[in-house]
Amino acid sequence: MTARTFQATNPATGQPLAPAFDVTTPQELETLVAAARDAARGFASSTPTQRADFLNAAAAGIEARADAFVEAAMAEAGLPEPRLRGEVGRTANQLRLFARVAADGSWVDARIDHGDLARKPVKPDVRSLRVPLGPVAVFGASNFPLAFSVAGGDTASALAAGCPVVVKAHPAHPATSKLAAQAISEAAAGCGLPAGVFGIVYEDGYELGVKLVQHPDIHAVGFTGSRAGGLALVAAAQAREVPIPVYAEMSSVNPSVFTAEALAANGAALAKGLAASISGSGGQLCTQPGLLFVPVSKAGDQFLKDVAAKLDATPACTLLTGGILNAYQVGAARHLGTAGVERLTQGLEPERGAQPQLLSVPIAQFTPKLADEVFGPLSVAVRYDRLAEVTPVLAGLEGQLTATLHATDAELDGLSDLLHVMGVRAGRLVLNGFPTGVEVGHAMVHGGPFPATSDGGRSTSVGSLAITRFTRLRAYQDFPDRALPPELQDANPHGLWRLVDGEQMR
Repeated sequence: MTARTFQATNPATGQPLAPAFDVTTPQELETLVAAARDAARGFASSTPTQRADFLNAAAAGIEARADAFVEAAMAEAGLPEPRLRGEVGRTANQLRLFARVAADGSWVDARIDHGDLARKPVKPDVRSLRVPLGPVAVFGASNFPLAFSVAGGDTASALAAGCPVVVKAHPAHPATSKLAAQAISEAAAGCGLPAGVFGIVYEDGYELGVKLVQHPDIHAVGFTGSRAGGLALVAAAQAREVPIPVYAEMSSVNPSVFTAEALAANGAALAKGLAASISGSGGQLCTQPGLLFVPVSKAGDQFLKDVAAKLDATPACTLLTGGILNAYQVGAARHLGTAGVERLTQGLEPERGAQPQLLSVPIAQFTPKLADEVFGPLSVAVRYDRLAEVTPVLAGLEGQLTATLHATDAELDGLSDLLHVMGVRAGRLVLNGFPTGVEVGHAMVHGGPFPATSDGGRSTSVGSLAITRFTRLRAYQDFPDRALPPELQDANPHGLWRLVDGEQMR
Protein backbone atom coordinates (compact mmCIF):
# COMPACT_ATOMS: atom_id res chain seq x y z
CA MET A 1 0.00 0.00 0.00
CA THR A 2 1.38 3.43 -0.98
CA ALA A 3 1.93 5.79 1.95
CA ARG A 4 -0.20 8.92 2.00
CA THR A 5 1.82 12.10 1.51
CA PHE A 6 1.40 15.82 2.06
CA GLN A 7 3.25 19.01 1.12
CA ALA A 8 3.81 22.29 2.87
CA THR A 9 2.56 25.48 1.23
CA ASN A 10 4.56 28.65 0.68
CA PRO A 11 2.41 31.26 2.48
CA ALA A 12 3.76 34.10 0.34
CA THR A 13 2.75 32.49 -2.96
CA GLY A 14 0.17 29.88 -2.02
CA GLN A 15 2.14 27.28 -3.99
CA PRO A 16 2.94 23.77 -2.70
CA LEU A 17 6.53 23.07 -1.74
CA ALA A 18 8.61 20.04 -2.65
CA PRO A 19 9.29 17.47 -1.42
CA ALA A 20 6.23 15.54 -0.36
CA PHE A 21 6.37 13.97 3.10
CA ASP A 22 5.01 10.58 4.06
CA VAL A 23 2.33 10.69 6.73
CA THR A 24 3.36 8.55 9.67
CA THR A 25 1.23 5.42 9.83
CA PRO A 26 -0.49 4.25 13.04
CA GLN A 27 1.88 1.27 13.08
CA GLU A 28 4.91 3.57 12.84
CA LEU A 29 3.49 5.67 15.67
CA GLU A 30 3.25 2.54 17.82
CA THR A 31 6.84 1.68 17.01
CA LEU A 32 8.06 5.18 17.94
CA VAL A 33 6.23 5.20 21.27
CA ALA A 34 7.37 1.64 22.07
CA ALA A 35 10.97 2.68 21.43
CA ALA A 36 10.51 5.69 23.73
CA ARG A 37 9.04 3.45 26.42
CA ASP A 38 11.93 1.00 26.12
CA ALA A 39 14.48 3.82 26.31
CA ALA A 40 12.89 5.55 29.30
CA ARG A 41 14.49 3.58 32.13
CA GLY A 42 18.02 3.78 30.78
CA PHE A 43 17.69 7.45 29.84
CA ALA A 44 16.31 8.32 33.28
CA SER A 45 19.39 6.75 34.89
CA SER A 46 21.88 8.48 32.57
CA THR A 47 24.32 10.79 34.31
CA PRO A 48 24.01 14.58 34.29
CA THR A 49 27.13 14.73 32.13
CA GLN A 50 25.71 12.31 29.55
CA ARG A 51 22.55 14.37 29.14
CA ALA A 52 24.55 17.59 28.97
CA ASP A 53 26.80 16.16 26.26
CA PHE A 54 23.72 15.07 24.29
CA LEU A 55 22.09 18.51 24.43
CA ASN A 56 25.32 20.30 23.57
CA ALA A 57 25.77 18.01 20.57
CA ALA A 58 22.20 18.76 19.46
CA ALA A 59 22.92 22.50 19.72
CA ALA A 60 26.01 22.10 17.56
CA GLY A 61 23.95 20.12 15.04
CA ILE A 62 21.38 22.91 14.86
CA GLU A 63 24.08 25.51 14.21
CA ALA A 64 25.73 23.35 11.57
CA ARG A 65 22.45 23.34 9.65
CA ALA A 66 21.79 27.08 10.02
CA ASP A 67 21.77 27.89 6.30
CA ALA A 68 19.52 24.93 5.51
CA PHE A 69 17.17 25.90 8.35
CA VAL A 70 16.85 29.46 7.12
CA GLU A 71 16.20 28.38 3.53
CA ALA A 72 13.54 25.87 4.54
CA ALA A 73 11.79 28.08 7.10
CA MET A 74 11.72 31.14 4.82
CA ALA A 75 9.84 29.06 2.26
CA GLU A 76 7.57 27.25 4.70
CA ALA A 77 6.79 30.01 7.23
CA GLY A 78 7.31 33.21 5.23
CA LEU A 79 9.48 34.67 7.99
CA PRO A 80 12.41 36.97 7.12
CA GLU A 81 16.01 35.78 7.18
CA PRO A 82 17.19 37.97 10.12
CA ARG A 83 14.39 36.67 12.31
CA LEU A 84 15.17 33.06 11.40
CA ARG A 85 18.93 33.47 11.92
CA GLY A 86 18.11 34.79 15.36
CA GLU A 87 15.85 31.82 15.96
CA VAL A 88 18.63 29.38 15.06
CA GLY A 89 20.82 31.04 17.69
CA ARG A 90 18.03 31.06 20.26
CA THR A 91 17.33 27.38 19.70
CA ALA A 92 20.98 26.40 20.09
CA ASN A 93 21.36 28.61 23.17
CA GLN A 94 18.23 27.10 24.68
CA LEU A 95 19.62 23.59 24.23
CA ARG A 96 22.88 24.69 25.84
CA LEU A 97 21.01 26.27 28.76
CA PHE A 98 19.36 22.95 29.48
CA ALA A 99 22.69 21.18 29.04
CA ARG A 100 23.98 23.33 31.90
CA VAL A 101 20.82 22.63 33.91
CA ALA A 102 21.26 18.89 33.33
CA ALA A 103 24.95 19.01 34.25
CA ASP A 104 24.30 20.99 37.42
CA GLY A 105 21.61 18.55 38.51
CA SER A 106 20.18 20.83 41.18
CA TRP A 107 16.81 20.72 39.40
CA VAL A 108 16.17 17.36 41.09
CA ASP A 109 15.72 19.34 44.36
CA ALA A 110 17.34 16.60 46.43
CA ARG A 111 16.30 16.71 50.10
CA ILE A 112 17.58 14.60 52.96
CA ASP A 113 16.09 14.41 56.44
CA HIS A 114 18.24 12.06 58.50
CA GLY A 115 16.51 9.65 60.83
CA ASP A 116 16.78 9.60 64.61
CA LEU A 117 16.50 6.20 66.27
CA ALA A 118 16.65 7.76 69.72
CA ARG A 119 13.54 9.82 69.20
CA LYS A 120 10.21 8.48 70.42
CA PRO A 121 8.50 7.74 68.14
CA VAL A 122 11.48 6.94 65.94
CA LYS A 123 12.12 9.52 63.25
CA PRO A 124 12.51 7.80 59.86
CA ASP A 125 15.23 8.64 57.34
CA VAL A 126 13.40 10.31 54.43
CA ARG A 127 15.01 11.46 51.20
CA SER A 128 13.28 12.90 48.15
CA LEU A 129 14.00 14.17 44.64
CA ARG A 130 12.36 14.90 41.34
CA VAL A 131 12.37 12.09 38.78
CA PRO A 132 11.49 12.10 35.07
CA LEU A 133 7.89 11.24 34.16
CA GLY A 134 8.74 9.06 31.16
CA PRO A 135 8.04 9.56 27.44
CA VAL A 136 6.68 13.00 26.57
CA ALA A 137 4.72 14.18 23.50
CA VAL A 138 5.66 17.60 22.11
CA PHE A 139 3.69 19.49 19.46
CA GLY A 140 5.59 21.86 17.18
CA ALA A 141 4.34 25.46 17.05
CA SER A 142 3.51 27.26 13.82
CA ASN A 143 4.97 30.66 14.74
CA PHE A 144 8.42 29.42 15.82
CA PRO A 145 9.51 26.71 13.37
CA LEU A 146 12.68 26.22 15.45
CA ALA A 147 12.58 27.65 18.97
CA PHE A 148 9.13 26.28 19.91
CA SER A 149 9.08 23.25 17.68
CA VAL A 150 11.04 20.03 17.19
CA ALA A 151 14.18 21.23 19.00
CA GLY A 152 12.42 23.87 21.07
CA GLY A 153 12.09 24.49 24.78
CA ASP A 154 9.60 21.68 25.48
CA THR A 155 11.90 19.12 23.85
CA ALA A 156 15.05 20.54 25.46
CA SER A 157 13.59 20.62 28.97
CA ALA A 158 12.09 17.12 28.69
CA LEU A 159 15.37 15.65 27.43
CA ALA A 160 17.29 17.43 30.18
CA ALA A 161 14.99 15.78 32.72
CA GLY A 162 15.67 12.36 31.21
CA CYS A 163 12.35 11.97 29.39
CA PRO A 164 12.31 10.49 25.87
CA VAL A 165 10.44 12.77 23.45
CA VAL A 166 8.11 12.02 20.55
CA VAL A 167 7.46 15.19 18.56
CA LYS A 168 4.43 15.83 16.37
CA ALA A 169 5.91 18.06 13.65
CA HIS A 170 3.79 21.04 12.64
CA PRO A 171 2.32 20.34 9.19
CA ALA A 172 3.20 23.84 7.96
CA HIS A 173 6.97 23.27 8.14
CA PRO A 174 7.90 19.60 7.71
CA ALA A 175 11.25 20.29 5.99
CA THR A 176 12.37 22.55 8.83
CA SER A 177 11.19 19.93 11.31
CA LYS A 178 13.11 17.17 9.56
CA LEU A 179 16.35 19.13 9.78
CA ALA A 180 15.89 19.61 13.53
CA ALA A 181 15.01 15.94 13.97
CA GLN A 182 18.20 14.95 12.17
CA ALA A 183 20.28 17.14 14.48
CA ILE A 184 18.77 15.60 17.61
CA SER A 185 18.86 12.00 16.35
CA GLU A 186 22.49 12.30 15.26
CA ALA A 187 23.39 13.81 18.64
CA ALA A 188 21.68 10.92 20.45
CA ALA A 189 23.49 8.33 18.34
CA GLY A 190 26.81 10.11 18.72
CA CYS A 191 26.43 10.06 22.50
CA GLY A 192 25.58 6.36 22.54
CA LEU A 193 21.94 6.85 23.51
CA PRO A 194 19.20 4.53 22.22
CA ALA A 195 17.21 5.68 19.17
CA GLY A 196 14.03 5.72 21.27
CA VAL A 197 15.21 8.81 23.16
CA PHE A 198 13.79 10.88 20.30
CA GLY A 199 11.20 10.28 17.58
CA ILE A 200 9.14 12.39 15.20
CA VAL A 201 5.65 12.05 13.70
CA TYR A 202 4.55 13.71 10.45
CA GLU A 203 0.88 14.38 9.73
CA ASP A 204 -1.13 17.05 7.96
CA GLY A 205 -4.15 16.58 10.23
CA TYR A 206 -4.98 15.87 13.87
CA GLU A 207 -5.76 12.17 14.17
CA LEU A 208 -2.25 10.95 14.94
CA GLY A 209 -1.67 13.81 17.35
CA VAL A 210 -4.71 12.77 19.38
CA LYS A 211 -3.58 9.13 19.28
CA LEU A 212 -0.20 10.21 20.57
CA VAL A 213 -1.73 12.05 23.53
CA GLN A 214 -4.02 9.11 24.29
CA HIS A 215 -1.27 6.51 24.13
CA PRO A 216 -0.82 4.88 27.56
CA ASP A 217 2.98 5.09 27.31
CA ILE A 218 2.95 8.89 26.95
CA HIS A 219 3.11 10.63 30.33
CA ALA A 220 2.93 14.38 29.57
CA VAL A 221 2.33 16.78 26.68
CA GLY A 222 3.93 20.09 25.68
CA PHE A 223 1.99 22.34 23.26
CA THR A 224 2.17 25.90 21.94
CA GLY A 225 -0.66 27.05 19.69
CA SER A 226 -4.31 28.02 19.53
CA ARG A 227 -6.79 27.76 22.36
CA ALA A 228 -8.93 25.37 20.37
CA GLY A 229 -5.96 23.09 19.70
CA GLY A 230 -4.72 23.19 23.27
CA LEU A 231 -8.13 22.50 24.78
CA ALA A 232 -8.66 19.58 22.39
CA LEU A 233 -5.43 18.01 23.64
CA VAL A 234 -6.38 18.67 27.26
CA ALA A 235 -9.74 16.94 26.66
CA ALA A 236 -8.01 13.96 25.03
CA ALA A 237 -5.55 13.68 27.92
CA GLN A 238 -8.29 13.90 30.54
CA ALA A 239 -10.40 11.26 28.76
CA ARG A 240 -7.65 8.64 29.18
CA GLU A 241 -8.01 5.88 31.74
CA VAL A 242 -5.00 7.49 33.45
CA PRO A 243 -5.12 11.27 32.75
CA ILE A 244 -1.83 13.07 32.10
CA PRO A 245 -0.76 16.73 32.32
CA VAL A 246 -0.92 18.89 29.20
CA TYR A 247 1.21 22.01 29.34
CA ALA A 248 -0.47 24.11 26.67
CA GLU A 249 0.44 27.72 26.01
CA MET A 250 -2.63 29.03 24.20
CA SER A 251 -3.86 32.62 23.92
CA SER A 252 -3.10 36.07 25.29
CA VAL A 253 -3.66 39.71 24.32
CA ASN A 254 -1.02 41.03 26.75
CA PRO A 255 -2.60 44.28 27.98
CA SER A 256 -0.39 47.37 28.07
CA VAL A 257 -1.30 50.43 30.15
CA PHE A 258 0.11 53.86 29.29
CA THR A 259 -0.21 56.73 31.76
CA ALA A 260 -0.63 60.32 30.62
CA GLU A 261 2.63 61.24 32.33
CA ALA A 262 4.57 58.51 30.53
CA LEU A 263 3.25 59.63 27.15
CA ALA A 264 3.96 63.29 27.89
CA ALA A 265 7.54 62.41 28.81
CA ASN A 266 8.36 59.91 26.10
CA GLY A 267 5.47 59.55 23.66
CA ALA A 268 7.41 59.55 20.39
CA ALA A 269 9.83 56.82 21.47
CA LEU A 270 7.02 54.74 22.92
CA ALA A 271 5.09 54.97 19.65
CA LYS A 272 8.08 53.69 17.71
CA GLY A 273 8.65 50.81 20.10
CA LEU A 274 4.99 49.85 20.28
CA ALA A 275 4.51 49.82 16.51
CA ALA A 276 7.48 47.48 16.18
CA SER A 277 6.14 45.25 18.95
CA ILE A 278 2.69 45.05 17.31
CA SER A 279 3.95 44.27 13.81
CA GLY A 280 7.20 42.36 14.42
CA SER A 281 7.13 38.82 12.98
CA GLY A 282 3.77 39.69 11.45
CA GLY A 283 2.30 40.14 14.92
CA GLN A 284 2.42 36.35 15.24
CA LEU A 285 3.96 36.24 18.70
CA CYS A 286 2.18 34.97 21.79
CA THR A 287 3.31 38.12 23.63
CA GLN A 288 2.13 40.60 20.98
CA PRO A 289 0.52 43.63 22.73
CA GLY A 290 -3.03 43.26 21.43
CA LEU A 291 -4.83 45.41 24.01
CA LEU A 292 -3.72 48.95 24.90
CA PHE A 293 -5.05 51.36 27.51
CA VAL A 294 -4.37 54.93 26.42
CA PRO A 295 -5.57 58.16 28.10
CA VAL A 296 -7.92 60.59 26.40
CA SER A 297 -5.54 63.53 26.20
CA LYS A 298 -3.56 65.52 23.70
CA ALA A 299 -0.52 63.33 24.34
CA GLY A 300 -2.66 60.18 24.02
CA ASP A 301 -4.13 61.35 20.72
CA GLN A 302 -0.71 62.15 19.29
CA PHE A 303 0.68 58.84 20.53
CA LEU A 304 -1.98 56.80 18.73
CA LYS A 305 -1.65 58.96 15.64
CA ASP A 306 2.09 58.22 15.59
CA VAL A 307 1.58 54.48 16.13
CA ALA A 308 -1.00 54.34 13.34
CA ALA A 309 1.30 56.19 10.95
CA LYS A 310 4.16 53.78 11.66
CA LEU A 311 1.89 50.77 11.18
CA ASP A 312 0.60 52.20 7.89
CA ALA A 313 4.21 52.56 6.75
CA THR A 314 4.90 48.90 7.60
CA PRO A 315 4.63 46.58 4.60
CA ALA A 316 1.93 43.94 4.66
CA CYS A 317 3.02 40.87 6.61
CA THR A 318 3.06 37.37 5.17
CA LEU A 319 1.26 35.30 7.78
CA LEU A 320 2.32 31.76 8.54
CA THR A 321 -0.50 29.92 6.82
CA GLY A 322 -3.60 30.62 4.78
CA GLY A 323 -5.70 29.53 7.73
CA ILE A 324 -4.04 32.05 10.03
CA LEU A 325 -4.53 34.82 7.46
CA ASN A 326 -8.22 33.97 7.14
CA ALA A 327 -8.67 33.91 10.93
CA TYR A 328 -6.90 37.28 11.17
CA GLN A 329 -9.23 38.84 8.60
CA VAL A 330 -12.32 37.38 10.28
CA GLY A 331 -11.18 38.53 13.71
CA ALA A 332 -10.39 42.05 12.51
CA ALA A 333 -13.79 42.33 10.85
CA ARG A 334 -15.51 41.09 14.02
CA HIS A 335 -13.76 43.72 16.12
CA LEU A 336 -14.57 46.45 13.62
CA GLY A 337 -18.23 45.46 13.75
CA THR A 338 -18.36 46.11 17.50
CA ALA A 339 -20.18 49.25 18.63
CA GLY A 340 -17.85 52.19 19.27
CA VAL A 341 -14.82 50.71 17.50
CA GLU A 342 -13.04 52.78 14.88
CA ARG A 343 -9.98 52.03 12.78
CA LEU A 344 -7.04 54.41 13.19
CA THR A 345 -4.89 52.87 10.47
CA GLN A 346 -5.76 53.09 6.79
CA GLY A 347 -7.06 49.55 6.68
CA LEU A 348 -5.42 48.54 3.40
CA GLU A 349 -6.26 45.07 2.14
CA PRO A 350 -3.29 43.70 0.21
CA GLU A 351 -3.73 40.88 -2.26
CA ARG A 352 -1.70 38.60 0.02
CA GLY A 353 -0.63 39.04 3.61
CA ALA A 354 -1.99 41.24 6.39
CA GLN A 355 -1.64 44.98 6.84
CA PRO A 356 -1.09 45.94 10.51
CA GLN A 357 -4.16 47.50 12.09
CA LEU A 358 -4.80 49.73 15.09
CA LEU A 359 -8.35 50.06 16.39
CA SER A 360 -9.77 52.33 19.07
CA VAL A 361 -12.77 52.19 21.42
CA PRO A 362 -13.92 54.34 24.37
CA ILE A 363 -13.58 52.47 27.65
CA ALA A 364 -17.31 52.89 28.29
CA GLN A 365 -18.00 50.81 25.16
CA PHE A 366 -15.35 48.18 25.76
CA THR A 367 -16.68 44.63 25.81
CA PRO A 368 -14.83 41.41 26.76
CA LYS A 369 -15.07 40.25 23.12
CA LEU A 370 -12.57 42.95 22.20
CA ALA A 371 -10.08 41.11 24.41
CA ASP A 372 -10.35 37.96 22.28
CA GLU A 373 -7.00 37.29 20.62
CA VAL A 374 -6.71 38.13 16.93
CA PHE A 375 -3.49 36.37 16.02
CA GLY A 376 -1.56 38.79 13.84
CA PRO A 377 -0.57 42.48 13.68
CA LEU A 378 -3.66 44.03 15.27
CA SER A 379 -4.14 45.94 18.52
CA VAL A 380 -7.14 47.60 20.16
CA ALA A 381 -6.60 50.87 22.04
CA VAL A 382 -9.06 51.41 24.89
CA ARG A 383 -9.35 55.14 25.63
CA TYR A 384 -9.80 56.04 29.29
CA ASP A 385 -10.40 59.37 31.07
CA ARG A 386 -9.11 58.36 34.50
CA LEU A 387 -6.55 55.69 35.31
CA ALA A 388 -8.88 54.36 38.01
CA GLU A 389 -11.20 53.19 35.20
CA VAL A 390 -8.58 50.77 33.92
CA THR A 391 -8.18 48.60 37.03
CA PRO A 392 -11.68 47.03 37.01
CA VAL A 393 -11.43 46.37 33.27
CA LEU A 394 -8.13 44.56 33.76
CA ALA A 395 -9.64 42.62 36.63
CA GLY A 396 -12.34 41.35 34.27
CA LEU A 397 -9.92 40.03 31.65
CA GLU A 398 -8.97 36.40 31.20
CA GLY A 399 -5.54 35.16 32.21
CA GLN A 400 -2.61 36.57 30.26
CA LEU A 401 1.02 35.73 29.59
CA THR A 402 2.10 39.33 30.19
CA ALA A 403 0.85 42.70 31.39
CA THR A 404 2.81 45.91 30.80
CA LEU A 405 2.81 49.28 32.54
CA HIS A 406 4.33 52.45 31.08
CA ALA A 407 4.59 54.99 33.88
CA THR A 408 7.06 57.45 35.37
CA ASP A 409 9.06 56.50 38.43
CA ALA A 410 7.23 59.10 40.49
CA GLU A 411 3.89 57.42 39.75
CA LEU A 412 4.77 53.88 40.79
CA ASP A 413 4.07 54.19 44.51
CA GLY A 414 0.49 55.25 43.74
CA LEU A 415 -0.23 52.41 41.33
CA SER A 416 -0.14 49.46 43.71
CA ASP A 417 -3.79 48.49 43.05
CA LEU A 418 -3.22 48.48 39.29
CA LEU A 419 -0.03 46.43 39.64
CA HIS A 420 -1.77 43.99 41.97
CA VAL A 421 -4.48 43.30 39.40
CA MET A 422 -1.84 42.92 36.69
CA GLY A 423 -0.07 40.38 38.87
CA VAL A 424 -3.28 38.43 39.39
CA ARG A 425 -4.03 38.36 35.67
CA ALA A 426 -0.57 37.73 34.15
CA GLY A 427 2.52 35.56 34.54
CA ARG A 428 5.07 38.28 33.67
CA LEU A 429 4.84 42.00 34.44
CA VAL A 430 6.80 44.41 32.24
CA LEU A 431 7.64 47.97 33.27
CA ASN A 432 8.41 50.59 30.61
CA GLY A 433 9.22 48.00 27.96
CA PHE A 434 7.45 45.79 25.47
CA PRO A 435 6.37 42.20 26.08
CA THR A 436 7.66 40.76 22.81
CA GLY A 437 11.05 39.17 23.16
CA VAL A 438 11.12 36.43 25.80
CA GLU A 439 14.61 36.09 27.27
CA VAL A 440 15.67 32.47 27.82
CA GLY A 441 17.17 32.27 31.29
CA HIS A 442 16.72 31.01 34.81
CA ALA A 443 14.23 33.62 36.03
CA MET A 444 11.96 33.87 33.00
CA VAL A 445 8.27 32.99 33.39
CA HIS A 446 6.40 32.28 30.18
CA GLY A 447 3.07 31.12 31.50
CA GLY A 448 0.00 32.61 33.08
CA PRO A 449 -3.50 32.04 34.42
CA PHE A 450 -5.94 30.15 32.19
CA PRO A 451 -6.41 30.43 29.23
CA ALA A 452 -2.91 31.78 28.68
CA THR A 453 -1.81 28.33 29.77
CA SER A 454 -3.77 25.18 30.50
CA ASP A 455 -2.17 24.65 33.91
CA GLY A 456 -3.17 28.06 35.20
CA GLY A 457 0.34 29.50 35.30
CA ARG A 458 1.83 26.98 37.70
CA SER A 459 4.76 26.44 35.33
CA THR A 460 6.71 28.10 32.53
CA SER A 461 7.55 26.92 29.02
CA VAL A 462 10.63 29.17 28.75
CA GLY A 463 13.60 29.19 31.09
CA SER A 464 15.26 26.59 33.26
CA LEU A 465 12.20 26.11 35.49
CA ALA A 466 10.48 24.49 32.49
CA ILE A 467 12.21 21.22 33.38
CA THR A 468 9.94 20.71 36.40
CA ARG A 469 6.91 20.15 34.14
CA PHE A 470 8.23 16.76 33.08
CA THR A 471 9.09 15.48 36.54
CA ARG A 472 7.36 14.23 39.65
CA LEU A 473 8.39 13.89 43.28
CA ARG A 474 9.56 10.60 44.77
CA ALA A 475 10.62 9.88 48.36
CA TYR A 476 12.68 7.02 49.82
CA GLN A 477 12.14 6.11 53.47
CA ASP A 478 14.70 4.10 55.47
CA PHE A 479 16.59 2.82 52.42
CA PRO A 480 20.22 1.73 52.78
CA ASP A 481 22.63 4.08 51.08
CA ARG A 482 23.60 1.63 48.34
CA ALA A 483 19.95 1.29 47.25
CA LEU A 484 19.39 5.03 46.85
CA PRO A 485 19.71 7.03 43.63
CA PRO A 486 23.12 8.74 43.37
CA GLU A 487 21.52 12.12 43.99
CA LEU A 488 20.46 11.00 47.49
CA GLN A 489 23.50 8.97 48.53
CA ASP A 490 25.62 10.26 51.40
CA ALA A 491 28.71 10.52 49.18
CA ASN A 492 26.84 12.85 46.79
CA PRO A 493 28.74 11.49 43.73
CA HIS A 494 27.34 14.14 41.36
CA GLY A 495 28.29 16.99 43.71
CA LEU A 496 24.79 18.48 43.84
CA TRP A 497 23.48 21.21 46.06
CA ARG A 498 21.05 19.48 48.42
CA LEU A 499 18.81 20.43 51.34
CA VAL A 500 20.21 18.33 54.18
CA ASP A 501 18.34 18.57 57.49
CA GLY A 502 17.07 21.97 56.39
CA GLU A 503 20.42 23.43 55.24
CA GLN A 504 21.65 23.86 51.69
CA MET A 505 24.99 22.14 51.19
CA ARG A 506 27.10 20.04 48.85
